[in-house]
Amino acid sequence: MGVPEERVATPARRAFIELHCHTNASFDSLADPLAVARAAARRGLTHLAVTDHDRIDAALRLLDAAPPELTVIVGEEVKTADGDLIAVFLREVVPPGMSAVETIAAVRAQGGLVGVPHPFDGLRGFGRKSGAELESIAHLVDWVEAYNARVIGGSANEKAARFAHEHGLPGVGASDSHTVLEVAVTCNIVTGDPGTPAGLLASLSAVDFVPGRASFYVRAWTPLAKMIQSMKGNGRRRAHEARGEIR
Repeated sequence: MGVPEERVATPARRAFIELHCHTNASFDSLADPLAVARAAARRGLTHLAVTDHDRIDAALRLLDAAPPELTVIVGEEVKTADGDLIAVFLREVVPPGMSAVETIAAVRAQGGLVGVPHPFDGLRGFGRKSGAELESIAHLVDWVEAYNARVIGGSANEKAARFAHEHGLPGVGASDSHTVLEVAVTCNIVTGDPGTPAGLLASLSAVDFVPGRASFYVRAWTPLAKMIQSMKGNGRRRAHEARGEIR
C-alpha cells in the first residue's frame, strides 16, 4: 500500500545566496552588472543581493536583465554616520550620512532587512570613526557577517562570528565581491525561499556558508578601480546627492 499523498514529505528546497556584492555602480568597482549576474548564475547561486555603495540603480536594472535562474535582490551598502550597513529588499535608495538607528528605521519603512558587514575590520569596522558600539544595534539587525572574504587576517572574522553567536544573530558569509572573479567565492546555503523578507529571515535561522577568500592580487584592483571611477566622476556619493536620487 502506498503512502497517502498528503503524508509524502516534500524535500525542502536548498538555495544558494550571496548577500553582499558590488558592481560598477559602486565607486570602487569596475564589474559590469550583467557580467556579475551571469557569473553568479554560472557558479551556482540562486539568489544574489546586489549591494552597491549608496546606490540601487544597477540592482534595479538587473531585476529584468539577470539570467532567469537567478533571483536578484535589490540592496545597498549604506554608509551611515556610525559605519556601513547592508540593506536588502529596497524600493528606493537609503541616503547615507544618517545614524545607524535612523538608517535601520528607513530600511524597515520599506519592508527591508538589515545586516552588518565586516563589523570588526580594522579599516571598515562598525564604529571605527564614530565610536558607536555594535552592541547598541544588535537587537535591531537581522544578521552579522561572520565571515567576509575581503577581511585581511582571521581575527576580525572570528570576532564577528563570536559576536553573532553571543547575540543570537545569524552569522552569514559574504564574498563582498568587487570584481567578477570574486563572485560566489563565499556563499550561504539555506533551506526554503530567501527571495522575500520573511523567507530570508526564516532561512537564515539555519544558515550555513562556504568560506572562500579573495586573493591579494584581486583585492589590489580596488585602489585602481577607485582611481578610474574618480576620473570618470563616479566617486563615492555624498549624502545630499543620494537624497536627490529617487531610484
